[in-house]
Amino acid sequence: MTQTNTNAKNNAKTNNLALPLSGIRVLDVSQVMAGPFACMLLADLGADVIKVEPPTGDQTRGAMGFKMKGPDSMGFLNMNRNKRSITLDLKADEDREFFYELAKTADVIVENYRPGVVQRLKIDYDAINAINPKIVYVSISGFGQSGPWAKRPGFDLMAQAMSGVMSVTGYAGEKPVKAGVPVADIGCALFATYGLLSAYIGAQRTGQGQHIDASLFDSVMAFSIWDMSEYWGTGVPPTPLGTSNKMSAPYQAVKARDDYFVMGATNQKLWAKLCALIERPDLLEHESFATVSLRLKNREVLIETLEQEFAKRDSEEWVELMLAAGIPAGPILSYPEAFEGEHGTHRGMCMEIDHPIEGKVKNIGFPVKMLGTPQQVRRHPPLLGEHNEEIIAEINALKEPA
Repeated sequence: MTQTNTNAKNNAKTNNLALPLSGIRVLDVSQVMAGPFACMLLADLGADVIKVEPPTGDQTRGAMGFKMKGPDSMGFLNMNRNKRSITLDLKADEDREFFYELAKTADVIVENYRPGVVQRLKIDYDAINAINPKIVYVSISGFGQSGPWAKRPGFDLMAQAMSGVMSVTGYAGEKPVKAGVPVADIGCALFATYGLLSAYIGAQRTGQGQHIDASLFDSVMAFSIWDMSEYWGTGVPPTPLGTSNKMSAPYQAVKARDDYFVMGATNQKLWAKLCALIERPDLLEHESFATVSLRLKNREVLIETLEQEFAKRDSEEWVELMLAAGIPAGPILSYPEAFEGEHGTHRGMCMEIDHPIEGKVKNIGFPVKMLGTPQQVRRHPPLLGEHNEEIIAEINALKEPA
């Protein structure tokens, strides 16, 4: 399996160690993003993740609107590596009974049906807990397993809108804007992973698993620390600020002669360095800019004043000068520039994996580097039902008398 791993050489001595989650079995009974992404993180760390799919497959296999060589989308290929796939029709008694046998061998189940569906399918937490008390059962939904919105269909866009996130995204007075990446989906995947690993550790001590209720709504609301702190402290609802920040200024995208770049002079020391760099020592004692609170209060005038100076040089030059002076700054990169640039390349954020149909397939690299037990690509994203016979044989072997 070919891959780029920035830590491979440095960790040659530790590559023989078992991955941290080796020996843990996870049933991924989820589709699209939050559940599959969470389960892939577990798989990357060594868990045996079995993707339980309906006969038609995870709907993401056919998503994205452009064709690959095979039937699976690039999105599916980027959220399902290191897993095995089995197809089961959970509405059919025989397949449901097999799922029960599979669940007896599992440590974790992750599902993302709308609340009430798993009860109708008879694969809910109570049903599984009755046959496997140590099971950690994770239910991912748009709005949670309880509450007035629980039965609503939930997607990232709805969670961003109904959680308040869209109310502070973009620029004041303009059309509503969502975050450019699926913060509710990915946030929920991360919080669900944190919850299930905590519950798994607890189950090793007590022998008792538990049901985890993870929702896109709750997860994305957890990102609102600064916004809600401001609201609870002032009584004023937060509003969109574009790229600027409610805690400090200047800290945002600014216009240079050729283009925008980002910079932050967030305290008095950095502010003094910035004033020296742009040769405007008068701004240090300016009645509108002398303190952090004054710069926040007069942010618009501050940025206009600074951009008059920034217009004298190109953005790349300003970034270099600021970094040399110890002022945080950076260019605004496109995704190709970020992934293919020297730092993204060094960090292994684009890797190639082998696939039986696609050949070499690009995958986003591991977001956290395990320095002692580096993550590995052990399996390509599975073809639909690729491991049916293998998994069935494993379960049947457990039934055979010793």
